[in-house]
Amino acid sequence: MTSAHATPCPEPFLPPDPQAASGSRIADFARWAARHQGAEMTQDPTDYQALHHWSVTDLEGFWAAVWEYFDIDAATPYERVLAEETMPGARWFPGATLNYAHHALRNLHPDAPAITALDETGAAYKITGRKLRAQVASVAATLRDLGVGQGDRVVGYLPNTPHAVIAFLATASLGAVWSVCGQDYAPGAAADRFAQLEPTVLVTADGYLFNGTRHDRRTASLDLAAALPTLKATVLVDHLGLAWPATRAAGLTVPWEDAAGRTEYLGITPVPFDHPLWIVFSSGTTGLPKGIVHGHGGVLLEHLKTLALHSDLGPGDRLLWYTTTHWMMWNLVVSTLLTGATTCTYDGSPAPVVRPDVLWELAARHKVTVFGTSPQYLLAMAKLGVEPSVHDLSAVRAIGSTGSTLPASAYHWVRDHVGAGIQLASTSGGTDVVSAFAGSAPTTPVWAGELSAPNLGVALAAYDGAGRPVVDQVGELVVTRPMPSMPLYFWNDPDGSRYRDAYFTAYRGVWRHGDWITITGHGSVIVHGRSDATLNRNGVRLGSTDIHDIVERLPEITEALVIGAEEPDGGYWMPLFVVLADGNVLDDALREKIRDAIRDGASPRHVPDEILAVPAIPHTRTGKKLEVPVKRLLQGAPAEQVLNPSAVDHPDLVAYFAGLGAERRETRHPHTAKDAS
Repeated sequence: MTSAHATPCPEPFLPPDPQAASGSRIADFARWAARHQGAEMTQDPTDYQALHHWSVTDLEGFWAAVWEYFDIDAATPYERVLAEETMPGARWFPGATLNYAHHALRNLHPDAPAITALDETGAAYKITGRKLRAQVASVAATLRDLGVGQGDRVVGYLPNTPHAVIAFLATASLGAVWSVCGQDYAPGAAADRFAQLEPTVLVTADGYLFNGTRHDRRTASLDLAAALPTLKATVLVDHLGLAWPATRAAGLTVPWEDAAGRTEYLGITPVPFDHPLWIVFSSGTTGLPKGIVHGHGGVLLEHLKTLALHSDLGPGDRLLWYTTTHWMMWNLVVSTLLTGATTCTYDGSPAPVVRPDVLWELAARHKVTVFGTSPQYLLAMAKLGVEPSVHDLSAVRAIGSTGSTLPASAYHWVRDHVGAGIQLASTSGGTDVVSAFAGSAPTTPVWAGELSAPNLGVALAAYDGAGRPVVDQVGELVVTRPMPSMPLYFWNDPDGSRYRDAYFTAYRGVWRHGDWITITGHGSVIVHGRSDATLNRNGVRLGSTDIHDIVERLPEITEALVIGAEEPDGGYWMPLFVVLADGNVLDDALREKIRDAIRDGASPRHVPDEILAVPAIPHTRTGKKLEVPVKRLLQGAPAEQVLNPSAVDHPDLVAYFAGLGAERRETRHPHTAKDAS
């Protein structure tokens, strides 16, 4: 790698606790690997960089160690770890047959909670390991009776409750394929996803809770069922206690109580290592959402590594991570069960108006050990003046954050308002690999505003414009060697062209993810935002996240979005859109305050051309800002070619930003605007 300049290692914001690091599962794994795999590392099992170096230079040795350390129970053994290392097309553990569901259920204590179900009212109930296994067995038998077999698809239109976990595990136990989305999706948007899969069974709920409101989704559920002609049956979940209408979905319907209330033996179907486990969907901002297929074995190994080694989860631990069922974090959170720890489901708003600190209250009451959330949530807590430390959070040892870049200010807020010794673990990954590329571990230091290190087994690099790895410079996030959880394929992509185009066209045989990152000289990772949304002002690349982080700290601003748009005359327009906090006006004084903050916190180059107040910022339904679609709307691209309104949290904003772009083009380039019209 090349470096612009050598930089001394800065003092970490939080060094690893020596006792916790030495007693962690990742340190135990390092000791085990050194003894049993001959791993070439230092004598110090808490030396994360040495462990990571081994994990990416000896892929077969590392993943064989993960397999053996976690005692993977295969019905037939593997022939070798990595038969082909090509990307795409790597062949992992050929010959092995196993099942994810078997591993999710085998380590649960029969009388301890496997799932703790929570909601925004503060209510809770627990499902023991014994009861979970019994309900999975019952639902699996029901699905089998309804005609579901190996390779068939079962889909869920469900909130984040135990019903979704049980239905997924039952599906996986049969060797069938699972997919799910939340009920805030309209039936048409859900059908855009599920109809592609030609599902056999739909599992759907009567509704969900959000911000003090019980949302009735009975009609929406039946409309969705009607839009899926391949269904043989619909399983109706009574979550809110709303009576299903006498005229139900076309075809057979089964109440959840009947599906889950049988006494059955749980038979597990062994499947090949790369047999499809689930299908997760891209945000679908342009065209139909892409169905991304992951396999039993790849998910099993990747999630054990991520949750047991990086998050240090095991029996007796409890994970509460706010997510919806259509975000890949739901898939990762379910895998908590693989470690023997308790997973918490949560139905509701993360910060309901009447009790914005409810998640902290629940974390305290249920002795949560790992609390997971997003940067937006932590920043919102700070702005609302929420004081989590009024609750007894002594059990919490780590707070995970993902979904977007976590600014340095959040690290200080967590230390001062949650707990000084709590590790703030910022991670970055994606639905594509249903895991993380970079994050932290009990053995890594924490630097404010940075991700501690690339994850084990991830050959992460930052490439410059010539495709060379660089250090201490901004570059493209790439992965140079395969990961077991990379997609098997995209659904309905028979020749693999859509899959190759998504990741492998920029650099042959190398995964390009589409993020700008810096890998620092001290081994950490800084994420600057999407590379296709990167600002390029006078040839200088700027990260949009660097601006968002600064502006969103101001009390007058609730959210910000900066766009860099190339114009027809060769000019470059870089506006900053801001959403004002209640009671504020975007006057000259506030504009100057924003400019000063950006100038002082980033550089004069980062100061936008204009600052405009907007009613809201559009996001995908998983909370990511729609930077590229907004840019294209401002440039005049037809809305129907830019994004699918059903994939946007506020569809009315599509026309709003398209109108802003039209007004600017008419003002600055009237002839071009008329020609375009």
